[in-house]
Amino acid sequence: MKAGLVLMLALACSQRSGAPAPAMTTTTASATSAPRIIFPDNYAVTVEVASDDATREQGLMYRDHMAEDRGMIFLFPQAGEYPFWMKNTLIPLDMIWMDAEHRIVHIAHDVPPCKADPCPNYPPNAKASSVLELAAGVAAKHHLANGNVLRFEGMENFIVR
Repeated sequence: MKAGLVLMLALACSQRSGAPAPAMTTTTASATSAPRIIFPDNYAVTVEVASDDATREQGLMYRDHMAEDRGMIFLFPQAGEYPFWMKNTLIPLDMIWMDAEHRIVHIAHDVPPCKADPCPNYPPNAKASSVLELAAGVAAKHHLANGNVLRFEGMENFIVR
């Protein structure tokens, strides 16, 4: 019985011996293919993408640290005035609203975490299609200002709902 099993395995393997091994796949993106936003000074921020209601609602809640080269981009299906708040957000953030051409239309610098309900809203007073959240101080450090255009990379295949 054992010999028969070994023979069947050997036959099965010999039939595949001429074929290339199947490619390994992974769900982890490499650093070069991860979604990024490039500032005018060529500084790159790797971003998590919030492109549906559930991820936009969760945002950066409960995070106790944000590296300077990391952020979250909130993509909206249509331009609008999207006020943000800091409920359950533990770290101060910079918030950058952009129009459909990725031009900065408003920046809220060093927005503090919300300490008690009700949490204040931070409105852009401008129509935007996306909002970038970064660690507090990053926008000032890289001299971001209204009118700057940021470059989006690796976000072409996200479906915005």
